[in-house]
Amino acid sequence: MSTTYSATAYRRLASARRVVSLLERYWEAFQERRKRTRLRGVLSDLADRELMDIGISRGEIDYVASNPNIDPRGARSIPPTMI
Repeated sequence: MSTTYSATAYRRLASARRVVSLLERYWEAFQERRKRTRLRGVLSDLADRELMDIGISRGEIDYVASNPNIDPRGARSIPPTMI
């Protein structure tokens, strides 16, 4: 009887871990979306001249916000940890 109980308990634990993992992934995706939305808002508030100074145009704002690891100018940017 203890073997059956252990197997059932193990299945419940595995199921709970999957649920927690799913919630963690959802939370991370939600936080990333909020970050992109904030970035899009900040960039949209800049004047065209300020956008030119950082090397993007108004039409590239969505692209830059959605692809934070890609430099729109084609140049390799310095990671924030290196600054």
